[in-house]
Amino acid sequence: MAQVTIYLDDAAERRVKAAARRAGVSVSRWVAELVEARTRTEWPTEAKELAGAWTDFPDLEEIRPGTSKDQRRGRLVTDWYE
Repeated sequence: MAQVTIYLDDAAERRVKAAARRAGVSVSRWVAELVEARTRTEWPTEAKELAGAWTDFPDLEEIRPGTSKDQRRGRLVTDWYE
C-alpha cells in the first residue's frame, strides 16, 4: 500500500480532522475513502444492486411509444469560435 504526503493549510487540516472524527475513522482512512469515491470508474455495488428494484418503473417502450428510427445527425461544426 502506498503512502502519500499532502500539505494542508491550518483551516483545511481542522476540517479534515473534524470530518474524520464525525465519521469515526482515522484521517488517513477518511482521505483514502474520499480519494476512492472521487476516482472510482464504475458504479458502487450498492448502486448496481438497485437495477430493476422498481418493478413498476416503465420500460423504454412505455416511455417512448411509437418512436421511429433515430434521425441522421448533421456534421458537428467545431470551428465556430475561430
